[in-house]
Amino acid sequence: MSVKNLTDLQQDNNQKSIHPDYQAEIVDIIRSNLTPGLKREKLLAYHENDIAVALEQLTADERGRLYCLLDAETLANIFEYSDNPSQYINELGIQKRVAVLSRFEITTVVDCLRQMDKADRNTLLELLDEDTKREVLLLNSFDEDEIGSRMTTNYIAVPAGIGVRQAMHDLIDQAAENDNISTIYVVDQDKTLVGAIDLKKLIIAREGTELSAITMTSYPYVYANEEIEDCISRMKDYSEDSIPVLDSDNKLLGVLTSQDVMQLVDDEMGDDYAKLAGLASEEDLNEPMARSIHKRLPWLIILLFLGMVVSSVVGAFEGVVAQLPLIIAFQSLVLDMAGNVGTQSLAVTIRVLMDENVSGVQKLYLVAKEAKVGLANGLVLGVMSFLFIGLYLLTVKGQSALLSFSISFCAGIALLASMVLASLSGTIVPLAFKKIHIDPAVASGPLITTINDLMAVVIYYGLAWLLLIHVIGL
Repeated sequence: MSVKNLTDLQQDNNQKSIHPDYQAEIVDIIRSNLTPGLKREKLLAYHENDIAVALEQLTADERGRLYCLLDAETLANIFEYSDNPSQYINELGIQKRVAVLSRFEITTVVDCLRQMDKADRNTLLELLDEDTKREVLLLNSFDEDEIGSRMTTNYIAVPAGIGVRQAMHDLIDQAAENDNISTIYVVDQDKTLVGAIDLKKLIIAREGTELSAITMTSYPYVYANEEIEDCISRMKDYSEDSIPVLDSDNKLLGVLTSQDVMQLVDDEMGDDYAKLAGLASEEDLNEPMARSIHKRLPWLIILLFLGMVVSSVVGAFEGVVAQLPLIIAFQSLVLDMAGNVGTQSLAVTIRVLMDENVSGVQKLYLVAKEAKVGLANGLVLGVMSFLFIGLYLLTVKGQSALLSFSISFCAGIALLASMVLASLSGTIVPLAFKKIHIDPAVASGPLITTINDLMAVVIYYGLAWLLLIHVIGL
C-alpha cells in the first residue's frame, strides 16, 4: 500500500472515530444473530433520535423485529423523533399501537389518528383510556385551522387563593402526569384563568407568601376557536414557555408550548410560501400525485386564460412587429424584469402583513416606498438597457445609430415604467386582498407575474407604436 493510500485510510478512520455512524451500527445490531435480550440491551444504549433515523434504512420485516424487542414507552420516544410517526405506528399490532399512542403527546395522537382510515381510527379511539379519549375528542372538536386543534392539555394548574406551600404540593402531584412545569397557571373554581406563575418564583417564594403576590395577571393568551393565521403574529411576539388557550368563557382548556408556537409559525410560513408558488397549501414528498395535481391545476387553468389574454394583446401589435421585427428580441427582457420586481414587492408586502397591527398609514408608506424602490431600480436598469441594447444593435447587428438607440430608448423607457407599475401591483394587490378578507398570499407569484406581463406588453409595444413608428417614423 502506498504512503498516500495509508494516509487516506488513517484519515477515514479518524473521521469515523470523531463522527461515528450510529445509524449503521443500529442497523447492524438489528440484522445480527444476537439473542433478543442482548439486542435490546445494545439498542437501549443509543439515543432515540438515532434509532428513529435508522428506521428508514430497515425493511418492514426488520422493523417488525425491532418492535418486538422494545416496550411501548421506548417506541413512543423513538417515534416522537420521526417526521412521519403514523407510518410506523400502522405497522404495530393493535394492542401495542394503543399502548404507544397512550404515551404520546395528545397533539401527536390526534395527528396520527387523522392520518388513519376511519375504521382503524374508530377502533383505536375506543381502545384508548378514558382520559386520552376525552382529550382527543376535545382537540377534534376544533377545525384544523383553529388554535384549539393544536393545543396540548399537558400543563399544571393550581387554584387561586391558596398559599405557596399548597401550590408546591399541587405542583408535585400533577408533575407525574404533566411535565410542562416551567409555567404554572392559576385558575378560579370555574377554571377561569386568573394568571400565571414562573416556576422559579414559586420555588424561591417564602412559604407563607400568598399565591396572588407572585401571580402574573397580565399574561398573553389566545382563544381556542381563533384562526391560527389571525393570532400567529401575536403569539410569536412573546418569549413565554407556554401560552394558555381559553374557551369562549375564559376557562383554561390547554396550552401552546413554545415549540408548538414555533411549529405554527413554520407551518404558516410554509403555507404562505406554497401559495406564492400558486399552490393551495404546502406540499410534501408523501402527498399522493392526484392531490398534488388537484392543488396545482386550478391555478394553472386560471393562468392559462390570463396567458391567452397576454398573447392576444401581443397579437394586437402584430403590425408593429411586422414593421420593426427587431423589437421582439427584447420583449422577454422587459417582461422578466417586471415579473421579478413584482414578486419581490409581493414577498415584502406579505411579510409586513403578517403583523396584524400594521396601520393604514404604514400600508400607505409601504406602497410609496415600493414605488420609490421600483423607480430607482428602473432608472438604473433603464439607462443600462438604453446603452447596452443600443451598442449591441449598432456593433453586433450592424444597424444604424438612429434605429439602434431608438429601439434601446423604447426598451429602457418600457423597462422603467413596467418596473414602477410592477412594484405597485405587487404591493397594492395583496393589500386589497387583505382588505376584503382574502388571504394576501393568494396573490401568488404566478398571478402577479402574469398581471405584470400584461402591463409590460402593453407598455413596451405601445411605446414602440407611438415613439418609433408615429413620432420618429422608422
